[in-house]
Amino acid sequence: MRADRLVAALLLMQSRGQVTAAELAAELEVSVATARRDLEALSAAGIPVYPQPGRGGGWSLVGGARTDLSGLSASEAQALFLLAGPAAALSPDAKAALRKLVRALPQTFRADAEAAASATMIDSSRWGERDRRRPEMVELLQAAVVRRRKVRLTYAGRAVARTGGTKPAPEPTERLVDPWGLVDKDDIWYLVAGTEKGQRTFRVDRIIAAEPTDQPADRPDDFKLADAWQEVVGEMEQRRSRTWATVLLESKFVPVLRDRFGLHCHVDGEAGDGRTRVRVAGPTPLDLARNLAGWGGLIEVFEPASVKAELARIGAELADRYRYTR
Repeated sequence: MRADRLVAALLLMQSRGQVTAAELAAELEVSVATARRDLEALSAAGIPVYPQPGRGGGWSLVGGARTDLSGLSASEAQALFLLAGPAAALSPDAKAALRKLVRALPQTFRADAEAAASATMIDSSRWGERDRRRPEMVELLQAAVVRRRKVRLTYAGRAVARTGGTKPAPEPTERLVDPWGLVDKDDIWYLVAGTEKGQRTFRVDRIIAAEPTDQPADRPDDFKLADAWQEVVGEMEQRRSRTWATVLLESKFVPVLRDRFGLHCHVDGEAGDGRTRVRVAGPTPLDLARNLAGWGGLIEVFEPASVKAELARIGAELADRYRYTR
């Protein structure tokens, strides 16, 4: 959780007067890119943090080094708590960090700072969804990343849905990996790790068991989690857009379609009859047909023939199963 890192970064600058992103990354055991984003977040929130470029430069607080937080103005303290407060609600450690920070503030600022911390909350679950909570497995893996210890994983295979049935998932495999970092994307956690075959990404919800070892984990000196994850995202987005289809639908429904397909939805232009031509993508013709079938007659698919064939097959299956008889 970032709230505790932001507080730690602020306190570190106050004790040292100036730090570089690399020094902060080493202290907080995060990547240099993450440390730089945290410093930029503090600056954007109104905290008097500024960079000094060039040799011997770094990030400093306006006014130089300070050993407590009494140098913060009321508005600066509120800005920090508005930034860190919502995230702290999801992390006991971040809550503890903010409590310590409150005690370090001047008495006249505390009430406003506490009010700022509770002025906003984060509800990450969508309507109709269960409350989202961090899996216990994430905590275990996070500790292994920080301690830099190898982990023995028991990893479940993935069942692949196919026309006419479902292929059973392969047997779980056991792997000894070097954990490099964890990523939460759309409430799905991923472990980026080193293996005998190079960098690999594992879905945490498919990790059946994880056993930390005492063996030191190997991690490339130039590894940056943010850069590694961008590569993973790029590969995944390519896989998710292997099949494209051209469809027509009423223009007023285009925002709904775009929300459903995200980056894999390109508007080609008006068709001249109140409808809009749109191109959408999916991993396979079957995946696309399944997503478009729920639109019924609201969408007309022009091409490719493979998607139209899958839609016809799905329609025939539904008509046969739910055929109305008098």
